[in-house]
Amino acid sequence: MDKQSLKQQVAAWIDAHAAEQVDFLAKVVQCPSDNPPGNCAPHALMTAQLLENMQLPVERHAVPDAFAQSTGLQSAINLIVRQHFGDGPTVALNAHGDVVPPGSGWSVDPYSATIRDGWMIGRGAAVSKSDFATYTYALRALKELGIRLRGNVELHFTYDEETGGLAGPGWLLEQGLTRPDYAVCAGFSYNVTTAHNGCLHLQVKVRGVSAHAARPETGHDALEAATRLMTALYAYRDTLKHRQSVTPGITTPSIVIGTINGGINTNVVPDEVTLRMDRRIIPEENPEEVEAELREVIETAMADLPGIHCDVERILLAAPFKPVGDAARLRDILCAEGCAALGEIVTPIGVPLYSDARLYAEAGIPTVMYGAGPRTLLDANGHRADERVPLATLPVATKAIAWMLIELLA
Repeated sequence: MDKQSLKQQVAAWIDAHAAEQVDFLAKVVQCPSDNPPGNCAPHALMTAQLLENMQLPVERHAVPDAFAQSTGLQSAINLIVRQHFGDGPTVALNAHGDVVPPGSGWSVDPYSATIRDGWMIGRGAAVSKSDFATYTYALRALKELGIRLRGNVELHFTYDEETGGLAGPGWLLEQGLTRPDYAVCAGFSYNVTTAHNGCLHLQVKVRGVSAHAARPETGHDALEAATRLMTALYAYRDTLKHRQSVTPGITTPSIVIGTINGGINTNVVPDEVTLRMDRRIIPEENPEEVEAELREVIETAMADLPGIHCDVERILLAAPFKPVGDAARLRDILCAEGCAALGEIVTPIGVPLYSDARLYAEAGIPTVMYGAGPRTLLDANGHRADERVPLATLPVATKAIAWMLIELLA
């Protein structure tokens, strides 16, 4: 049978199972897996049972508690489904099941998987539990139809993307539990993502000396020093607008001071203030050089303040995601198959976010990002109240993934 006939057969199977696919997505959305706090093992065990009910063999790989906790998780079990079709390359399809906490402002229960006007609303519906459904049903279509391929497909459902991925794909790769030839990771929109920003998180602890508010001159005000530091950081931020990325979809580096904590009481000179900051790194920048540069800004700002000491700790350093190896081939196939499934031009882009897709690329594995979703992450309310995914994109993305596998492995 020729490829076109195979693709038509696969498309018919996916359309026939559309309601079942939506029901599967609802179940994985309705089970909370917030990170933080990162107690994600229950969601993994529930998902594993759903997959086994579909006759998919599931490996449960528990991350050791000590390592999971070192990355900010309470518990994590990563899942691998391996489907052997024939001799040839292995393609991994990776989506993450951990999600950010729901926050406020929702019009529905964040875990209700409410369907409204053709959209499913729920935390994780778009990022990235929708691609649990996309990748599972693409694999099922190929398996249940007995499509002959020269290669293998793996599902990697992991639980550490929101805190960096080191206990997710990073751990699977480090432990030698998988070594695919290609990887496709959960996407955000109609486009095929080929690059994204890196990210540096630094924690700065400014230490002074406490004193009674009636005698502030007897202490050293850590908050006053931190204010000077923030002024320097914002001045540094203004210089970043002159660094432009050449990657479509990515503009300039950025820096945000995300949290500030400190002080003892209203009537006490603050002896300690802690800041945490997020510095986004464009693909053209070197992550180590960015960290050195930012540390110099901090050191210079604090240099001549009497009684003030400053400790800087790296919390996260995620390198930018860039094409490696044969990623262009994967990109071109997915753009073509996505276009055929959607009926619109699908183009490669970069995004200013960061994800655990970078970990596959860092291991030398050609990687792109693609999956179900609306035109933009903003349309999906990603990480915001009423996160949502258009259900019409589920079969579209599923067909594109299955057809890509046929093109790559048939």
